Amino acid sequence: MASSRGHPVQGSSRLVLAHFWVAFTALAFAVPLGAWQMLVRSPLHRWVDPERYYAAVTAHGTTLAYVFPTLIVMGFGYAVCAVSLGRPMHGMRLAWTSLAMVCAGALIALATVAAGRATVLYTFYPPLLASPWYYGGILLAVAGSWIWVGLMVWHFRRWKRDHPGRPVPLAMFATTAGALLWSWTSLGVGLEIAFLILPNAFGLTDSIDAGLARMLFSWTLHAIVYFWLMPAYIAFYVLLPQSAGGRLYSDKMGRIAFLQLLVFSMPIGMHHLFADPQVGAGFKFLHAVFTGMVAVPTLLTIFTICASLEIAGRLRGGRGIFGWVAALPWERPLVLASGLSLLMLGLGGAGGLINMSYALNATVHNTQFVTAHFHLIYGGSVVMMYFAIAYELWPRMTGRAIAPKLMHWQLWSWFIGMLVVTLPWHVVGMMGQPRRMAYYDFSDPALAPQALWVSISAVGGAILVFSTLLLVLGLLGSHRGPVSVQPPLRFSLALRPPSRLPASLNGFGVWIALVAALTVVNYGFPIAQILTLQRSGVATYPVEAR
Repeated sequence: MASSRGHPVQGSSRLVLAHFWVAFTALAFAVPLGAWQMLVRSPLHRWVDPERYYAAVTAHGTTLAYVFPTLIVMGFGYAVCAVSLGRPMHGMRLAWTSLAMVCAGALIALATVAAGRATVLYTFYPPLLASPWYYGGILLAVAGSWIWVGLMVWHFRRWKRDHPGRPVPLAMFATTAGALLWSWTSLGVGLEIAFLILPNAFGLTDSIDAGLARMLFSWTLHAIVYFWLMPAYIAFYVLLPQSAGGRLYSDKMGRIAFLQLLVFSMPIGMHHLFADPQVGAGFKFLHAVFTGMVAVPTLLTIFTICASLEIAGRLRGGRGIFGWVAALPWERPLVLASGLSLLMLGLGGAGGLINMSYALNATVHNTQFVTAHFHLIYGGSVVMMYFAIAYELWPRMTGRAIAPKLMHWQLWSWFIGMLVVTLPWHVVGMMGQPRRMAYYDFSDPALAPQALWVSISAVGGAILVFSTLLLVLGLLGSHRGPVSVQPPLRFSLALRPPSRLPASLNGFGVWIALVAALTVVNYGFPIAQILTLQRSGVATYPVEAR
């Protein structure tokens, strides 16, 4: 990007690089914390103060749930906006202000955790209560990300105004869908913090409705996963086919998949509340049904991407039923990362079918199985594609190449490390090991069979730390190596690029209305019912009092 004078992204490379560097710095801080947590819970380490453990969990979760992915999404969004629309970005001061707000909010929240005043994890579940500074920092970071949402929507609408009747490029269409998804899903946790948690944290109320708080958090809790997922899917559609040497199988199918993610990701959060008594069984079942629907855009994506890769493999001389697989250029980091990501997506998705099941969920509820599923999908499949995106953008932003062998070592080590971490967690979860525990007494005969599996997962944590070190070294090296000519960033063309599209596949009006309607149907009555209950408040337990 930076190596091509006059290219449409001129002036935005510094902005994108800044977002990615802050994001990967946050990752380099959070991954060792996670590895340490696995170590102290294993037989390989002696007991530690639980408050230290939960402070580490809070910092790890806050960084990797709210800071790291948000900055990756924002930075990649700016690159997509500049490249796909073919003209320089506007609102650069607002973009830098947005980044400053996210960073400031993150620092405030993490400083509060470091001070020992926010050992509540990142799930905002009363009656546990952190310092108001922690919640205020999170709100500031979210508010900063809303500026990015506004910029993406504004550039989308501005391009449509200047090009009437023409299809918005798929990359920008998908990025705007992700921005709209984030603006809607972040409202849940925003409402919980602003109207329930902060008034209680400042002493304005003497109790808090824990059931309502959990329900509002569920509004955000699962839809945020698809916000994290959006850059990975965008890379699958607009970067991978070209990198593999082919074309995208279907532009329209991609649009349908992103619209389905936007619609179906919202009314599903209550499947995290299957064991909570304040939600009726009917609405739990309704959310379980919609959770199953989220598999549809993923299946569409897998079909489309496999078809696109087959086109590339056939063009490269692949013969026979599966000869095209061997013909793909696996030496290219984006192709390798995508293959490994899809493998983890399949494994993690299979576990997700159990979590979403109204009956089967009870067997693994609140066990390490849930932690394994979450880390395999997000930490494995999604973060792997974040690395791939960085490897595609970095040389174009710095004008310097990254060592190919280092990229391959980093991707393979992350893949292996994530499997070594999560597969044992699935096993001990099915054995009944609870999650969110600071210590397990493996001298207990009931827990002794789990000791080996937990120790193996701790080894996986060390592998992930090693992989993170390789990532940072590779990116730093890209700033110090010899200058080389880099091709401009281009996005994949479809086999049959659409010249015109129906309004429903080139805009979001009807889909936003549908999202609002589904949210009202799936959340409106349960929230109204809780608000009408009497004596629903409970006393909170601030960190300082524990």
